[in-house]
Amino acid sequence: MLKTSLLGRDYSSEPNSLDNGAKSLSESSSTTTSEKVHPAEEANGLTMVQTLIHLLKCNIGTGLLGLPLAMKNAGLLVGPISLLAIGILTVHCMVILLNCAHHLSQRLQKTFVDYGEAMMYSLETCPNAWLRTHSVWGRYTVSFLLIITQLGFCSVYFMFMADNLQQMVEEAHVTSNTCQPRKIPVLTPILDIRFYMLTILPFLVLLVFIQNLKLLSIFSTLANVTTLGSMALIFEYIVQGIPDPSRLPLMASWKTFLLFFGTAIFTFEGVGMVLSLKNQMKQPQQFSFVLYLGMSLVIILYICLGTLGYMKFGSNTQASITLNLPNCWLYQSVKLMYSIGIFFTYTLQFHVPAEIIIPFVISQVSESWALSVDLSVRTALVCLTCVSAILIPRLDLVISLVGSVSSSALALIIPPLLELITFYPEDMSCVTIAKDIMISILGLLGCVFGTYQALYELTQPINHSIANSTGVYA
Repeated sequence: MLKTSLLGRDYSSEPNSLDNGAKSLSESSSTTTSEKVHPAEEANGLTMVQTLIHLLKCNIGTGLLGLPLAMKNAGLLVGPISLLAIGILTVHCMVILLNCAHHLSQRLQKTFVDYGEAMMYSLETCPNAWLRTHSVWGRYTVSFLLIITQLGFCSVYFMFMADNLQQMVEEAHVTSNTCQPRKIPVLTPILDIRFYMLTILPFLVLLVFIQNLKLLSIFSTLANVTTLGSMALIFEYIVQGIPDPSRLPLMASWKTFLLFFGTAIFTFEGVGMVLSLKNQMKQPQQFSFVLYLGMSLVIILYICLGTLGYMKFGSNTQASITLNLPNCWLYQSVKLMYSIGIFFTYTLQFHVPAEIIIPFVISQVSESWALSVDLSVRTALVCLTCVSAILIPRLDLVISLVGSVSSSALALIIPPLLELITFYPEDMSCVTIAKDIMISILGLLGCVFGTYQALYELTQPINHSIANSTGVYA
């Protein structure tokens, strides 16, 4: 039937509540290339190498390309050290989340517990009667934050593709075969950046109509190939002819450091999918090794690209490092390849909020309207991300804002609180309690002040903003 072939779902068996719709969170956040697999189905589970590839893929996106500007906002010395510290804290919080989910699944004799369920089940057994009564809001909170985060990613993707498309199209007549360092042009754009966003919109609407995960895996493979190729060429360029870094400040202003915090947290996108990745492995007990290896590689990649990119471009560092690449056909192809990768990654990121929102909406209408409602909601969500990008076309500030608001909550604030609620009745050590409180407070401070600074910068004229504008042109 059309319903099943186009959307990959049977509406007659849709969940009838937001609770059930939210159960697909962990699954959809990581099953970009495969269906959910339970540990019992080991023959179809992921190998260590496959799991490592999934982990790397989920942490390498547009945020990575914004790290050179993040280093500029923190300083040449403070930036790498702070990024390493945030990376270590994020990985530690991933481990906390895994331990809590494992403990709750054993306590409740369940095969798998996702992020939202872990929060809900933990609150159900906490000493506070009010929290026990309202435990379901733990799942709702995680679901809401995941929706905000993923739609934020999608909005950033709109801006990234539009920025690179504008630069490729409007500089095509001066693009040469010789790759010389880019001189930031002071030009009036031929077409407004919003025009390019609207040009991309219908293609993304058609793309998100595809729900079949096996078909999406083809797009995922294309995204991996184009991302890997473009990343290799970016590194090949930035390691050549690096200027003397002594002219760069070791420490930047505390105001710009707050923007660094949001960008750094934004780049670590894997917190919401570690539980499902572990559940999909043939041998879940080996996931800890994969997690530490994969995230170590990710942190090294982040620090190297951010530091080398800032050293290479200095004060001219743009919101995305691709905007600093030379205006020659080779590096124009890099922008094209990475943009194609981001284009196909959009639907993979979009899959998470869609699987939370759409089942609930469809449960409110008759089966005959299910397909129309499904497509309408998908179209509306894509348009929402486009409108957000049009209203705030500032790539660096939106990355920082999304990172400060929702990514910091999912990565740093909630996991330590979850550990406190889960294990406090079982005599936690004072050191563990103090550590969890400190991490949550740090995440909360970063969330509050990072959000304030990003919003403040958004209210300032581009020429007076302490952060770089998104636009290619001054």
